[in-house]
Amino acid sequence: MNLYLSGLFWVVGVMVLTAILAVILRRARQRVGREANNEVAGQVFTVVGGVNVVIAAFVLISLFDQMDTAQETTYEEANSLVAVQWASESLAEPERSKIQQLTQSYATVVSEQEWPDMQAGRPVSAEGWTLLSNLQTAVEGAKTTTERQENSRVDAAAQIWKVYQSRQVRLNSSGSGVSSVVWFAILVGSVMSVALMFMFGGPGVYSYAIIVSMLSGAIGLLLFAIYQLQNPFSGGASVGPDAFVSALARLSHGG
Repeated sequence: MNLYLSGLFWVVGVMVLTAILAVILRRARQRVGREANNEVAGQVFTVVGGVNVVIAAFVLISLFDQMDTAQETTYEEANSLVAVQWASESLAEPERSKIQQLTQSYATVVSEQEWPDMQAGRPVSAEGWTLLSNLQTAVEGAKTTTERQENSRVDAAAQIWKVYQSRQVRLNSSGSGVSSVVWFAILVGSVMSVALMFMFGGPGVYSYAIIVSMLSGAIGLLLFAIYQLQNPFSGGASVGPDAFVSALARLSHGG
């Protein structure tokens, strides 16, 4: 289902459900005297709703930052991988061909094998780490006869370290998500915020139901956004393997 349709279905569903519940509860309970609850219920709602909104907003902002970081480090990893091949161009054979083959294999494994695992929230295989280790061994063991070759070998080794760092950040981002404790706090706070609205008195049944549904819809929209952003490599705003697809094209054509 399309992201916008599923989000609309989720928000509208929550609004309709709470509106129906508000009408049922309003008609089932005595309407006279409910306005006396407004002052006390309003004070409690301010505290409960405020705390819940602050927690949810903090989580949402951190997820936005995490997504930006994941996308940035993905391009850093791919660009550093290309730089490894560039630096190895001046090395002698057979090390040069071996390094080029390893960089292409690494980009292929990341884009075709690791990415589906990250999107599904599964641990990635060890093949990527093995290729990166073999690449490091090939660069460090490359024989150099000139100062230019030695400088290129040192540059390639430095770029491999950058690939390692960016890879670690990428893998950490794919398994972070939102902890169960945070989800528990947000969900309980959301239910409490909506439940407090049923304590208020109001002019008409249907206008009261609209007010409650608007509040629940806003909370539902916030929860939907958090759910979609909790894994930067899946959901509605997922980071794709575009950086490695582009890097693989450059690596296949000699950088």
